[in-house]
Amino acid sequence: MSLEVHENSLPEIPHDAGHGHNPLAQFEVKKIVDLHLGNIDISFTNSALYMLIATACTIAFMIFATRKKSLIPSRLQTIAESVYNFIFDIIKTSIGNEGAKFFPLIFSLFTFILMCNFLGMTPYSFTATSQVVVTLSLAMLSFLTITIFAIVRNGFFGFLHMFLPSGVPMWMAPIIFAIELFSFLIRPITLSVRLFANIVAGHVLLKVVAGFIISLGIIFGTLPFLFAIIMTGFELFVAVLQAYIFSILVCAYLGETVREH
Repeated sequence: MSLEVHENSLPEIPHDAGHGHNPLAQFEVKKIVDLHLGNIDISFTNSALYMLIATACTIAFMIFATRKKSLIPSRLQTIAESVYNFIFDIIKTSIGNEGAKFFPLIFSLFTFILMCNFLGMTPYSFTATSQVVVTLSLAMLSFLTITIFAIVRNGFFGFLHMFLPSGVPMWMAPIIFAIELFSFLIRPITLSVRLFANIVAGHVLLKVVAGFIISLGIIFGTLPFLFAIIMTGFELFVAVLQAYIFSILVCAYLGETVREH
């Protein structure tokens, strides 16, 4: 007696089987509106949506919090003023008096990154800063601003002198110049990867722990559940920390352009 198994008799396996338990699935960029400009894909994606939401939330919060400008501030006004003073102090300390002109840039970078990070912590959301193209765009914007300001302020030869500290022996000058120039050119990559990698690592860990909670059940999943609560608090801290680190590094790089070498 022979048994034949026909291909059509086998149950279909969904293409997205196990997709919900894949820790990297949360970073998938999905098209919401499919748009093309010739051969260029300009589709509106979930990443673009959450960047717009982050921008809108930041603008709406600042307008709403400062609409009355009371002498005795409300809680929202206190938060808005605290963020303002926090960024202003960073700029003043790192750049000096010339840093005031860069306040809109640093404030926008800090609040945008912070809001994107916070939105990514909400359930079923998307973290825009988990995409290296987003963080690289922010880093390149900062890098070009720093470079243009350095050339305008110090002149082209003064800009090149930044890569050759005073007092360096002539025989070491080419090596030091090459090292300093390389460290300057690589800054957009280090800025973008630092932010991107920290956000991705934290979200992946939370997803893995959440998988343990589901697979172990109510009783044995208690320990992973408590760990997930602790990790969520830690991720909120990282969300603030990464926005702060990105902003203060941009300020530090701008500060180098106004100091004598």
